[in-house]
Amino acid sequence: MSRFQHSLQALGQARHLIAVGRSQGALPKIADLLDSFLDTPQLDACIARFRALPGGAAMMDERYPPLQPDLEPLLALPEGSLGHTYAALIRQLNYDPEFFRPRTIDTEGRWLTQRMATTHDLHHVVSGFGTSPAGENGVLAITATQIGFPAYVSLSHASQIATFRFKLDGYEAMSRAISHGITIGFTARPFATARWEEGWELPVAVWRERLGVTLPADDEAYGLHHP
Repeated sequence: MSRFQHSLQALGQARHLIAVGRSQGALPKIADLLDSFLDTPQLDACIARFRALPGGAAMMDERYPPLQPDLEPLLALPEGSLGHTYAALIRQLNYDPEFFRPRTIDTEGRWLTQRMATTHDLHHVVSGFGTSPAGENGVLAITATQIGFPAYVSLSHASQIATFRFKLDGYEAMSRAISHGITIGFTARPFATARWEEGWELPVAVWRERLGVTLPADDEAYGLHHP
């Protein structure tokens, strides 16, 4: 790819980042940003990192299905289980569990993009980050650190810069949350290769132990359980 084409891609990605900010994180705009990195060197590098993880190549080659949650059976699981906690969060936030943009998974890049998009809210549950702007960027920082998922790298950096420039009173919380997410990213096992669907019934605490999440964000100001 020529330098000119790289420049055009970068401009397009910057335009999508601005659109995400102006829409205050509207999901269609975030989906546009994710798609803007398809077939780019940045996503190619992310794929290479994912494939190098234990179980990553096998998961990708078999096209392990992107998450398609059915909330009712998950809500019937015991309280404290991954499935129940996840489904309760989706219900509490009044999210449509099928809001994910449909994507074919015929290429490695499209599969990885769809898998990361559909499992994002599970990362909230396991890491303990809430859904405030700071919490969102904290959880994005985990995947940005662990596999360099390009849209999440871009969103985390852009949010920190925008907060520093335009919402200075929120900068401390934003930078702390992102630093917290980076710490989890470095110390925990990869979230990206977790086969969540094969352990819905397990307590969140067990998943955290399996993944080595020793510093969950639940009770921080940007955490899920912060009053």
